[in-house]
Amino acid sequence: MDRDETLFNYLKEENNRQNDGIELIASENFASKYVRALCGSILTNKYAEGFPGKRYYGGCVHIDEIENRAIELVTRLFNCKYACVQPHSGTQANMIAYYALLNTGDKILSLSLDEGGHLSHGSKVSFSSKYYNVDFYHLNKNGRIDYDALKEKALEFKPQLILAGFSAYPFEIDYKRIKEIAREVGAYFMVDMAHIAGLIAAKELTNPLEYADIVTSTTHKTLRGPRGGIVLTNDEEIIKKVNKACFPALQGGPLENIIAAKAECFYEALQPEYKEYIHQVKINTKACSDEFTKLGDLNSGTENHLFLLNTKESFGITGKEAQEKLEEIGITLNKNMLPNDTEKPSITSGVRVGFAAITTRGASENDAIQIARIIDGYLKNKIEKSEALIAVKNLTKMWKEIEEI
Repeated sequence: MDRDETLFNYLKEENNRQNDGIELIASENFASKYVRALCGSILTNKYAEGFPGKRYYGGCVHIDEIENRAIELVTRLFNCKYACVQPHSGTQANMIAYYALLNTGDKILSLSLDEGGHLSHGSKVSFSSKYYNVDFYHLNKNGRIDYDALKEKALEFKPQLILAGFSAYPFEIDYKRIKEIAREVGAYFMVDMAHIAGLIAAKELTNPLEYADIVTSTTHKTLRGPRGGIVLTNDEEIIKKVNKACFPALQGGPLENIIAAKAECFYEALQPEYKEYIHQVKINTKACSDEFTKLGDLNSGTENHLFLLNTKESFGITGKEAQEKLEEIGITLNKNMLPNDTEKPSITSGVRVGFAAITTRGASENDAIQIARIIDGYLKNKIEKSEALIAVKNLTKMWKEIEEI
C-alpha cells in the first residue's frame, strides 16, 4: 500500500521548522526518540477498556504490565501512592478530578485566565464554568498570588474546591498556605501542575503532593513526554473515585501507546541527566529574563521555566503583533494575557517566554542572553530581518537536531 506523500511532505517541512527555529512556547518540548517510538508503536492496535486486572477485552496481559509500569514509575517520580495514567489530556485530567470530587453546581475557587489560570479552571468558554460555579482569586500588584485576599474570598464564597496551578505564573506557589485556607472552609485542595511537573519531579520546586488532596498534570510540557494527562493522589478513596470518573464516566478505551510513552518519560525523568536538564532550564530562563531587564524591557521575572514579557510597554506593540513579527525570523512564542490586561485574549499586551524546549536541544545560558538581545533588537527595529535570521540560524545550528533527541 502506498502512503500519502502529501502528508509526509508536511511532516518533513514541520521537522525542518522545529530544527531551524527557536522554540520558546512554554508548554512545548521535544520528546525523546524512545517516547516518539512508543507513540507510534503496535500498542495503538489494542483496545483495553478498564484498568489493569479488570479489562473489558481479552489479550491485555502485556497491556496491564505496561500500564502498571507507568503507575509504578510516576508514583516513584512524584513520591505519591496512587495514580491514574489514562487521561487523554490535561483538560480531561481536570475534568476527571472535578467529576470525582464534586457535584454539578458545586463551587470552585481558582485563578482567572487573564492572570495566569487555564481555560479548564473556570473560563466562561470552558466546560468548567458550565457545570460548576466558579469564582476567582487574584494577584497583587507585584504579579504574585495575594494569599490574604484568597483567604477572604474563600471565607466569603465557601467553595467545595480550591484550585492552584497555572499556565502563565512564573513564581513558586505556597501550597501550605492554600491548604490551610482550604481546610478552614472545608474545601478540597487541588493542584494542576501541568506546566511545572518537570521542575517538581527534579526537586527544583516544592512537591504539591505534600499538601494537595489531588494533583493533575500533562506529560508533554516540562516532563518531556507524549501529549497526555495524569491524576495523582495519596488518598485511596479519591483514587477509586478518579478511576470511576475516568472510565466509564468520561473516557472509553485508553490510549495504551501513549501510556507506554508516558512510562518512558517517567523513567527518563528519574535519571540524573534529567535533573541536570531541568536545572539548566531554570538558569536559562532567568538569564533571558534578566537580560530583558538590563535592556529596559518590562517582564515579570521568574522562579521557574517561564516569564511574561510586556510587549506594549517595552516595544509599543501588542502580544499578537510581537508573536507574528518574531515568527518571521524563526522565533516561536505565544501571545499571552498579562495581569490586568486591557487587551482581548486574542490580542494581549504581552507574550509568554519559556526555555524547556530549546534547553532540551542544548541551549546554554549565553544562548538565552543572545535570544533576549535578538528579540529586543528586532522588535525595536535596531536590527534588520536578514541580520536577525542569521543570528537565529547561528544559534540553532549549534544545537542537537530533533531526530537525535
